Amino acid sequence: MAQRKRMFVSRKDESVRLFKNPVLEALSHVHPATPVVVYTPVVAILLYLSAQQFSISTIVAAFVAGVVLWTFTEYSLHRWVFHYEPKSEWGQKIHFLIHGVHHDYPNDSTRLVMPLLVSAPLAVLFYYLFAWIFAPYHLPLFAGFVAGYIAYDTIHYATHHWRMEGKIGRWLKKHHMRHHFQDDQQYFGVSSPLWDYVFGTMPKRENRSSQTA
Repeated sequence: MAQRKRMFVSRKDESVRLFKNPVLEALSHVHPATPVVVYTPVVAILLYLSAQQFSISTIVAAFVAGVVLWTFTEYSLHRWVFHYEPKSEWGQKIHFLIHGVHHDYPNDSTRLVMPLLVSAPLAVLFYYLFAWIFAPYHLPLFAGFVAGYIAYDTIHYATHHWRMEGKIGRWLKKHHMRHHFQDDQQYFGVSSPLWDYVFGTMPKRENRSSQTA
């Protein structure tokens, strides 16, 4: 695959206006703690309800499976939805709103986590999808899925604005920064590199360095 680099506009913590409507513009800016504050109680409620029906071992297994399922969803959305480049003018505008603005202003601290206007409807949609496909284990499975989402948004913010300590933290930060500033057609995993290895979007040099580390 030929390497393709995306030009960024600014590496500063600054925003660009997306909407003329002041309400929509305000809703497009999100405090980084929002996913933790809003969705942690959801995970707790789901686990409480799960405990009324299943053993601890079943809950743990389903929860872990939900986290893994989130990592696949995260990778799939990032690679095949956020980085799909439409040909039409309207499609390009929508693409810019969804993800293009993040690549142009990667350190905008108010647009690093998903707005509730987007994440809440998606959460409801995924819940009913899980209930349809995975019942009766959908509660602990969805709890893991939501926990994975919380971790993703938190890690995403951290890679851009925190000094991440420890071997894993530094590696995750380097991994995501390479996606932004070296090759935006590689390194799609944010909370986990698992699916980059599975689908071949981890460059060979990265594979070699990880094996010798």
